[in-house]
Order: sequence, then structure tokens, then C-alpha cells
Amino acid sequence: MLDLVTGGAGFIGSHLADRLLALGRSVRVVDNMASGSPRNLLQHKGNAKLDLRVGDVADADIMASAMQGVERVFHLAALADIVPSIQNPEGYFRSNVVGTFTTLQAARAAGVRRFVYVASSSCYGIPDFYPTPETAEIRPQYPYALTKWLGECQVMHWAQVYGLPALSVRFFNIYGPRARTSGTYGAVFGVFLAQLLAGKPLTIVGDGEQTRDFTYVSDAVDALICAAESNKVSLCLNVGSDNPVSVNTLTKLLKAPATVHIPKRPGEPDCTFADTTRIKAELGWRSRVPIEEGVQHMLEAIDYWRDAPVWTPDSIAEATKDWFTYLGRK
Repeated sequence: MLDLVTGGAGFIGSHLADRLLALGRSVRVVDNMASGSPRNLLQHKGNAKLDLRVGDVADADIMASAMQGVERVFHLAALADIVPSIQNPEGYFRSNVVGTFTTLQAARAAGVRRFVYVASSSCYGIPDFYPTPETAEIRPQYPYALTKWLGECQVMHWAQVYGLPALSVRFFNIYGPRARTSGTYGAVFGVFLAQLLAGKPLTIVGDGEQTRDFTYVSDAVDALICAAESNKVSLCLNVGSDNPVSVNTLTKLLKAPATVHIPKRPGEPDCTFADTTRIKAELGWRSRVPIEEGVQHMLEAIDYWRDAPVWTPDSIAEATKDWFTYLGRK
């Protein structure tokens, strides 16, 4: 009963490893630590059922070795963030497209029983419909979104051509303890919590009325387990909370003492909202953690962000200038 979790030292991957180990599974993690951290797995130090391997999923030899004896694959390894993907499209293509290809080929050669790919709701870009179904037009706005979608295309193609028993889950705005703190300015929760710890105003993009389908990490892990335990193949499934909230509401839940507004950014939707009809019907999954409970969990774990970058309007403007340069074109 061996599961392979690529990116398993990262935010979502480490929570998945926690759950799999708690279920009595053996877990092999492959992570190059580009955004993951060994500290996310320190709670399992000395656990013989965890095999942590530092390596790159785009390396065929590493993946062929890591796939030996594996029953199920959870492919989460990827480079994330918008701005770095604009600045380094080659690196994103290697990690998210070539890395997925290499992982698929190794899984196919090993005859794995299940392959679960973690895709991104960013593939929808700025959609026409809310809630957004899986049948919506694909409109990636930046290289990260494009490369994650190209990875998903490969997974679906390998299921079609080679009979690989694969599913893809499209995550919407996952948050929770251990959310990434490294890299260029990115996820709102990490930014806000570091600002709270530092006693700085929370930086609200635009008017703050944009809504996001914040989905707690334990719900995301539940979806991955449901996908792995099902017999469904060749499906793309949205994973969302069914209850988008505004950024202004989030700042109130965080009890922010002060806020400051920064310019709205091109290429960002005013709303993300997953239509979860398909995953409810196909897997019987639904979200269970309301935003109020999830935010409380984040506040209880706030010390995790004590060493995270503390962003200000000026440092955000500098870090995101390429965002406006490239995505602001008409």
C-alpha cells in the first residue's frame, strides 16, 4: 500500500501525506524543495512509513526509481505564482509540463493503479459563468495557468491513449496551515497573516469586493482521497467551497486593525466560484469547512508565517510590475 506524492513537502502535499499516513498507507514523497520545505514533514521524523526523496519530477531516472512498488500517484509537484511564471516561462514549462510528462511515463511503466493530478482553476481565466463548470472555456491568462492546463491535457491524453487510470482535480483557492510563504508576492492568506504578525496594514487589491472560492486544505485532501479511491477515469473535477467570500469579508474575519488599498491587477477575475455539481455526483464529495472555521485554524497556526516576507504597497508594486507590463496589454 504505497502512495507516491510529488510535491509532498509543500503546502497541500504535506497535508495529504499526513492523511495517508494516518490511514495506514506508506508514503513516498518526491520534492525538489523549490517551494516545499522539510519542516512540513518534521512531525513524521522517524516514521518508517515515510520515504522522503529530494529530487526533480522532470528527471526521468529519479521518477523511474521513485515509482517502484507504487500503487497510487498523487501528482502535486509544480511551480506556482503568477509573476515568476511571466519572468521564467521556461522553468515553468520544465516543471509543470515536462515534469508531468516524466511522471506520467514513469507511472505508466510501473503499472500504477491510480493517478490523480492536481490542476488549477486558473485555467478558466476570467470566465463567463458563475459558478464555473468544468465545461467552461479554457482561458489561461499567464504561463502558470497555461502550464498547469497543459499538464492536465497530458494526463487526460494518457488516460485516453494508454489506459492510465487517471483523474484531474481543479483546485479553487486552497488555504490552510503551511500555506506557502516563499517566492514572489502571491497567495492572499500568507500575505495577510505575515502583515498581521508585523502589525502592518493588510493590502487589499482594488476595492476588496472581489470574491474568492476559498477552500480549506482538509477539504482538498478529502477530494484527493475520494478521487484515488474511486474507479472513475478521464474526468476533470472542480474542488471548491460552494461559498465564495469577498476579500473585505476576509479582512474582517481576520480582525485586521488596518487596511490599505493597492491597484487592481489585469488578468484577475472579479470572482472565482466552482460549480461542484460534477464531483458531488461522481465522487460524493462536498466541502465541509466553513470559512469562519478555516480562518480560525489559520489564526491558531499564525506563528508559521513569522518569518514570511512582510509586504507593503511599495514592495508589492515593485514585485508585480511585470504583471502590469505584460498582462496589462490590450
